[in-house]
Order: sequence, then structure tokens, then C-alpha cells
Amino acid sequence: MNRIFFIILTVITSSATAWAFTQTDLPGQLIQTALLQNPGLQAAEAQWHIYEKKIRPAASLDDPLLAFALNNYPVDTFQGNQTPMTGNAVKLSQKFPFPGKIGAKEDKAREMSLWYKGLYEEARIDVARKVVDTYYQIAFLDHAIAITEKNAELMKDFIRLTETNYSVGKGLQQEVLRAQVEHSKLTDKLITLRQKRTTTLAMLNNQLSQEPSTPLTDLPETAIPNINTTIESLLSQAEENRPLFKGYQALEKSYEAEIRLAKLNYKPDFKVGMGYTFREPTGTDPGTDFASIEFGINIPIFTDKRDDNLAAAQIGLSMTRNQLNKFKNQISLNLADAQSTFVRAQTQSDLYKNGIIPQASQSVEASMSSYRVGKTTFLHLLDTLMNLYRYEIEYYQAVSDAMRSFTQIKAETGTLIQDDARSL
Repeated sequence: MNRIFFIILTVITSSATAWAFTQTDLPGQLIQTALLQNPGLQAAEAQWHIYEKKIRPAASLDDPLLAFALNNYPVDTFQGNQTPMTGNAVKLSQKFPFPGKIGAKEDKAREMSLWYKGLYEEARIDVARKVVDTYYQIAFLDHAIAITEKNAELMKDFIRLTETNYSVGKGLQQEVLRAQVEHSKLTDKLITLRQKRTTTLAMLNNQLSQEPSTPLTDLPETAIPNINTTIESLLSQAEENRPLFKGYQALEKSYEAEIRLAKLNYKPDFKVGMGYTFREPTGTDPGTDFASIEFGINIPIFTDKRDDNLAAAQIGLSMTRNQLNKFKNQISLNLADAQSTFVRAQTQSDLYKNGIIPQASQSVEASMSSYRVGKTTFLHLLDTLMNLYRYEIEYYQAVSDAMRSFTQIKAETGTLIQDDARSL
């Protein structure tokens, strides 16, 4: 009996002193590992650099054309000195696009590079968010497992106590069965929690590009930060910091450059060339060499394909603007949801910490005192202990929800990687 009371007092004491928090930068360290090792980020970065390398080619002229020709050889003899018209020619020509085309191509390539840079930087934020979100899920599961293990051990002692009391006629079989049922429920809960932690840890290690079973232990307590700002201010931060806003602006400019290019494609390109013909002397001609200059343009008479190219670019610009509006609306929705979740979870955690759990601990103490003098039943004492157990779990769930929603807010505003500030 004394052992039972000692264990219960230990449970109450640990519940009452569980609110001393320490700050660590473990989530920040995990973020840095993910940013260095995540293969998806490496692929996104490579895609960005691919488009960077397309800027210079887009801004360059086509290579000049060097040609050799054997001109006007008589087919009966193929002699180079038979007629004055025969000669060996060397020609050099260069194609010049209509003014403005190269600039439009360069602008399009540069803005597309910035678009993919924005996608890469957005992917970094998303990976960081997933890492921290998973971290706080594991933190909750660790607390839940520890609390459940503690109560499962307590139930073993209760089972022994009830069995002893029942064997000497001081207890009821109902008490034995209730203690056994509670222990079985806790054991089942432990199986579920441990399986979920294994899966969640594998998800975290996947983001870190590590083996699924790479351990993560001894996670410290975390204090819930404060959010002292409005939705409007958060939206303003998002528009300033989210890379995809700049990415969409770059994509708009890319389509605008494509529209300019499509309109310029109705204009002809130019070709300038020069040639030199080496001639052999004939009986009637000294074989003076010839020099020549040529100038040509293409004739853009097939307008259907140009019409379609222009229409496609205009549709692309309209699509991008609609996507940008959708992106803004989604951020607004996500921020509103994350902030309301944070406020709810923060309020619940404060309620559990400062009200429900201390009151539940006092209820356990009162039930224990009453049970000692026979003024309450064992089942009532058990109920008060199980209530305390549930409140502890719910408290840590609220803390986890608050930190996960806070992480979502930091991600939505684009500040999750910029710093590890604990408040907004």
C-alpha cells in the first residue's frame, strides 16, 4: 500500500513541476541538415542553375556560316580553266535577328531563371516546415509515451494491490478487473504510440536524407512563443519574404518578354554575307578573282504560327496572374487557419498548465487521502488518476499543436529559415 501511495505522489509531483522549459536550437540544427542533404532540394537547385545557363545562349547571335562552293564547272570536262564563269568560292555570312528579338529572348531566359530560383527557395521553406512540424510531432509522442509508460507501471502495482486485497477479502473483484482493463488499454496505447513514433521518425529522416531508423532522442521542452501581430501584418510579411511572390513576378515578366518576341516575329530577320571567288586563267580571260557581298531577309508570310505563338504567350501571362492571385488567397487562408489554431492551442495549454492539471493533481491527493481512511473507493481513486493522465497527454498535444501552427505561420510568412526567432 505504501508503495502505491509513493508512486502516486511521484506522479503528482512530476505533473506539478513539468512546466520548467528550456530553449534549444535543435529544430534549427535539423533544418540546416535538411537544407544541406535533402535530395529534392538539390534537384530543385540544379534545375534553377540549368535555367541560369540558358541566359547567355539566349542573348547570343547564331554562329556565322562559312561555305565553300565550286561554281559553274562544265559537266563535260569539269575543268577549272575552260570557261570564264568557273571559280572556287568561299562565303561567310551572318544572320541578324530583327532589332529587339535578342533582348526579348534574353529577358525571357533571365526571368525564367528567377522563376526557378523562386521555386527552389520555396522548396527550402517547405522542407524546413516539414522538418520542424515532424520534430514537434515526435516531441509530443515522446511525452505521450513516457506518461503512458509511467501510468502502465502504476497500473501493474494497482493490479497487485487489488489482487492482494481481493484475496484477503478487503477488496472487490470489480476492482481487480478494472485495474487489469486500464492496464490493457494503456498497453494498447503504448503500442500505437510507439508505432506512430517509428513512422514519424522515418518521415523526419527522409527529409534529412538519413536512414529511417536514425535515432532522435532526449528532446528538450519547448516554451510556446507569442504572436503579437495581426493577419494583415502577417500577409505583409509574406508578400515581402515569400520567394514565390518574386518568382511569379519574374514569370509575368517572362511571358511579357515572350509576347514582345512573338510580336517581333512578324518582322523579318536579316542575313549579311560576303564571298570571294578564285578563278583560273582561260584562253580568253586572265582569271581575275571575284568578290561579292549579299544581303537578304526572310519573308514572314506564314502568320498563322505567329498568331498562335502570340496567343499562347498572352494566355500564359493571364494564367500566371491568376496563379499569383490564387497563391495570395491560399496564403491568407493558411495564415488565418494557423493563427486560429495557435490561439486555440496556446489557450488550451495555459488552461491545462495553470488550471486543469493542478486541480486534477489536487483531486488525486484528496482521493488518495480519502482512500487511506476508507472514505472513497479504489475505483474513484483510479478514475482521478486516469483523468490526470489524460490531461497531461492533452496538455502536450496542445503544446505540439501550438508549435506546429507557429511553424506554419513562420513558413507562410517566409521567415522560417531567415532566423530562429521565438516570437512574431
